[in-house]
Amino acid sequence: MKTALLEVASYVPPSRVHVSDILRPFGVAEARIKVHERCFGFGEVRVDPGGDLTDLLVRAASELRGLAGQEHRVRYVMHARTMPIVAPYPANPLQDACRKLGLAHANAFCLTQHACASGLLGVDLAGKLLAGDGDPAALALILAGEKTFTSRAKVLEDTGVMGETAAAVLVGLDGPRDRVLGYATRTRSEFHRGAWLDPAASALFTEVYAETLAGVVRAALDSAGLGLADLALILPHNVNRMSWLRILKLLGLRGTDLLHLDNLAQHGHCFGADSFVSLRDARQAGRLRPGDRYLMTAVGLGATFSAMVFEH
Repeated sequence: MKTALLEVASYVPPSRVHVSDILRPFGVAEARIKVHERCFGFGEVRVDPGGDLTDLLVRAASELRGLAGQEHRVRYVMHARTMPIVAPYPANPLQDACRKLGLAHANAFCLTQHACASGLLGVDLAGKLLAGDGDPAALALILAGEKTFTSRAKVLEDTGVMGETAAAVLVGLDGPRDRVLGYATRTRSEFHRGAWLDPAASALFTEVYAETLAGVVRAALDSAGLGLADLALILPHNVNRMSWLRILKLLGLRGTDLLHLDNLAQHGHCFGADSFVSLRDARQAGRLRPGDRYLMTAVGLGATFSAMVFEH
């Protein structure tokens, strides 16, 4: 039985903040702000100033049409997180969200080990847990997205400006579409300090970033028995657009036709939710047809590079 994304939903907060208004308080020069806008591709991010993380997760999950009335089938709830701390002690946003969603009976836990790549880890883990349960009707719910809880969570220098758009993913076995065909992940532990790398390590990370992710993309395709020519779409994480041009070149792809970065300017980098939000939008835009193969990517601070291949 194959793991399948039975439904993907997103919550897009209505409030918009221009990236310049986020970068200036960090002392970013005006010339550098223009680089973020014109070269990196950032425009604005969505924020939810009136809500907390529990509200964000509940609003995303409430957009799932297939969850209402099926709560009893949900065996696992995972919050795929980037930040190890997302709320002041003793608050527990995930448990609070489960109670509000009628999922207090489910096994609920957080995944942080792969940072922004924890969403793809969650899909892989959900499939393994469901397969081991022996109940073909059981479901798992993956929640992705976070509040910019600390100043460090708002900006990753030259990489991403963080937004609060969230995603909810209902996972089952042998669904009719969006089945997982392959998965690959690699952790470069020499960059484990993440945003706190020293200048030399930071420069090395920039140097090997594109090559490492391109290698993981190839490994995911190999595990699916496919090649780049079999892909109809690439759904990347919303980071520095220039880095994606380097990755495409290393993969031997000309142009950006396969790349769905439409959300970058409107949402920014939304922690682990990017690819799932892009999947929902790509479906609505008619960019995926039944049988199309597509690929999601994510890179988490620490540094974990992941890619997953699906069949729509």
